[in-house]
Amino acid sequence: MPIVIDLERGKKVAKLLYNSFTTTDIHGRTGMPRDMVPSSVAKGSLGHILFITLTISINYKRDASSLWESSIKTFDDPETKYLFDPKLLHETPLEKIVEDMHRYNLSPRPEKDADIWQRVGVTFYEKWSSDPRNFFKNSNWDSSLIVKRLRTDTHTEKGETAPDYPYLRSPKIRPLWLKMLRDDAGMVELRNLEAIPILVDAHVARATLATGVIRGQFKGTLDELSEDIREAWFQSVEGLNANERPMIAIDMYQPLSHLSMHGCSNRDEIIGNCTAFNNCKARDLCIKGKIKIDKNFVDLET
Repeated sequence: MPIVIDLERGKKVAKLLYNSFTTTDIHGRTGMPRDMVPSSVAKGSLGHILFITLTISINYKRDASSLWESSIKTFDDPETKYLFDPKLLHETPLEKIVEDMHRYNLSPRPEKDADIWQRVGVTFYEKWSSDPRNFFKNSNWDSSLIVKRLRTDTHTEKGETAPDYPYLRSPKIRPLWLKMLRDDAGMVELRNLEAIPILVDAHVARATLATGVIRGQFKGTLDELSEDIREAWFQSVEGLNANERPMIAIDMYQPLSHLSMHGCSNRDEIIGNCTAFNNCKARDLCIKGKIKIDKNFVDLET
């Protein structure tokens, strides 16, 4: 049969996973490492905003726990705290930034990470008086416009056009950044986050399919299936609440990722038996059948 979106099931999955992720656990894990902040920073302060912004800008291809732990140590050290000041990032040679980001293993890819970190900081220094909130105000606090500008705003560097916000502009990082600023730093002025689609990667797809929110028969690319997955979560969260506010699609990215990484990734791809089944909060919603995701190809029979 063709694929179908089961919204009734989607709402059950959304409530179960979000509540488990934020109150108890999913496979022994709750919350995210990026929820941690330095003890010396006030929630919602400019320092907190810059800590989140710069740290998440290099949140790629690495263990999240080690990233945020290293960033806290770097922030708390008086000798390296300057790395969170856009003006000082503008004034400091890249070689020094590379050296100091390495002190607490903040940058496993020293030159690349330091270049991204400095560029993001310098952009906020040169264009927004060292304060990301000025960028948001200039964008009327509209998340959709902010996302568009993250993708398109550029500067000239060595005679060539380069992005203002490398990696911060990526499909994975930009919605998580805005969500963190609203939820963790209290930036409630941010609007239209409900219009930002969930990032569909292999983990989000696998958890969505394994819980039967989307089921049927499909053979094709993940890109082809992504629109249905995005639509499933846009509609599934409608009318639900998340910590006394309306739930939005991107609220489901972290719970689904954890369910897949520590649960659904243990499924037999052909039958659907899962070694993590007995300890899974979503076991009553797990379905049998073939779910194979190999890079960008999906083979589904459920």
